[in-house]
Amino acid sequence: MEITLDKHSANQASVKIKLNEADYQPKVDAKVKEYARKANIKGFRPGKAPVTMVKKLYGTSVLVDEINSILSTSLNDYLKAQTFKILGDPLPVIEDADKIDWNTQKEFDFEYKIGFVEDVKISVDKNTNATSYSVEMDKETINDAVQNLRSQYGKMTNPEESQEGDFIYGDIKAVDGDFEKTFSLPLSKVDGRSLKKFIGLKKGDIVEFDPSKAIKEDLAETVGVEESEVEKLSGKFTFVVQNINRTELAELNQEFFDKVFGPNQVESEEAFLEKVNSIMSENYNKEIKVYSDEKIKETLIANTKIDLPESFLKEWLFKANEGKVTQEQVDQEYPIYAKQLSWTIISNEIAQENEIKAEHADVVEKTKEMVREQFASSGLGAQLEDSMDMFVDNYLQGNEGQNYMQMMTSVQNEKVLTFVKENIDLTEEVLTIEKFKELLEN
Repeated sequence: MEITLDKHSANQASVKIKLNEADYQPKVDAKVKEYARKANIKGFRPGKAPVTMVKKLYGTSVLVDEINSILSTSLNDYLKAQTFKILGDPLPVIEDADKIDWNTQKEFDFEYKIGFVEDVKISVDKNTNATSYSVEMDKETINDAVQNLRSQYGKMTNPEESQEGDFIYGDIKAVDGDFEKTFSLPLSKVDGRSLKKFIGLKKGDIVEFDPSKAIKEDLAETVGVEESEVEKLSGKFTFVVQNINRTELAELNQEFFDKVFGPNQVESEEAFLEKVNSIMSENYNKEIKVYSDEKIKETLIANTKIDLPESFLKEWLFKANEGKVTQEQVDQEYPIYAKQLSWTIISNEIAQENEIKAEHADVVEKTKEMVREQFASSGLGAQLEDSMDMFVDNYLQGNEGQNYMQMMTSVQNEKVLTFVKENIDLTEEVLTIEKFKELLEN
């Protein structure tokens, strides 16, 4: 067997494998004899058919299987021994596949395209600057959250006259046209200039307005029509009031506290506000941690020279997902994939250089955290903890072991990021909720 590497560029190459008869024939003969011992061929007792007949019947398929097995093992072993890091999977060059004569040919030549990176140098020191963000809650955000909770647990009423914040149920009809529909209009979505038309209305009152101008948010969603019908909602319309719905805010009392957080979890308005603050702060800071970590990754990617084999990777992505994606979709999504791949290379390199490993205990603990988050609002509490080991085992064993590998990768990435934060020049910045939202939008 001969294996040669032909580098076309700094990140793409061809691997050529030449097989002669001595490489595969002993294995083929052994497999044919094994078939002969088990074969059940008409006219012969089981296992008594001549080897020559078995070879005639099954020899070609055995030859193909054994050569494919030899190729797979030899190629993998060869690539593992190289100093560069293989990306994707080797792509067989199949232009001459139809020319192979499996019945008479003794020597076989195969070729594979590969993509790789090498000499990746990563600097994790004080010369690398990044920012870690956290969020500080403000009274306005907390008050809005409390108002939403009071509204969510409030009582629905039907007042005689409308006011801001009400829902007006009625019939909308085009003055010039045949469009008409019954729906509930939330006054919170009506533009300020048009809102006064809808204040002080009673059952049976009629309002004339232009929905395309009066409704300030998603028009199709608000009226309850398909996007294709939105163009019909421009011009003069009448709205006939059938009913007025209003939510009376729940009182800040023990009954309300128990409904929100469970019996006797908080017992005063002050404790309730502290609990809301704590939960919202935790949720926002989880979200901003993800943002901070992504920015740190981007910094490392920008500071690390990684020459990805773009044309090879696009070809591999297309063939690996053949039938599921178009080449246009691969080209469109490639920048996202390239960013993820670059981080994977960097993370693995840092982990290897600094002996950072995801231990089994870490994987189990992270899975427990995930399960707790998924069941956080279920109120199962103690029952969940009693069955936690079962939940964790079922999840980690699922998806043919892929869940375990994904969780292990996640744990390693977290450890790598912790190591990075400890060793670079990291600036801590506290943001208001408003500033954080601006960051996400940009």
